Amino acid sequence: MSQRLLRVRELLQRELGALLQRELEFGSCLVSIHDLELTPDLKSAKVFIGVLGGGPHAGARVLEKLEKHRGVFQSKISKRVVLKHTPTLRFVIDDSVERGVRTLQLLDEIGDPDETAEGGSEQSSEDTRDLQPPPIS
Repeated sequence: MSQRLLRVRELLQRELGALLQRELEFGSCLVSIHDLELTPDLKSAKVFIGVLGGGPHAGARVLEKLEKHRGVFQSKISKRVVLKHTPTLRFVIDDSVERGVRTLQLLDEIGDPDETAEGGSEQSSEDTRDLQPPPIS
């Protein structure tokens, strides 16, 4: 990715974040911009949105609200960021944080393999001593 494209991407991400903070209210949800993918011709941008809290359907409600105000965002960005073409925004819910938390939970459930191997071998040797028949006299 070219240096110019990186700078424009960062600038758009920052401006969109400020617009979200100033212009829209999402109730009990915390909405943030995780990333922004920009096409090389700067005509299209995919905005990855993170939603925390607000229940199971919060992402859909936030996405609907953002799509409804997409034109307003694009016009305000065109006034704040001077480009030949203002990118067409497309909002996408980014659930990578939730996937990461779920992965960590699964890893915690599995446990540390070193601890289970050490604990399991000691326990199994004690169990086998109890199961051995008494010596014949």
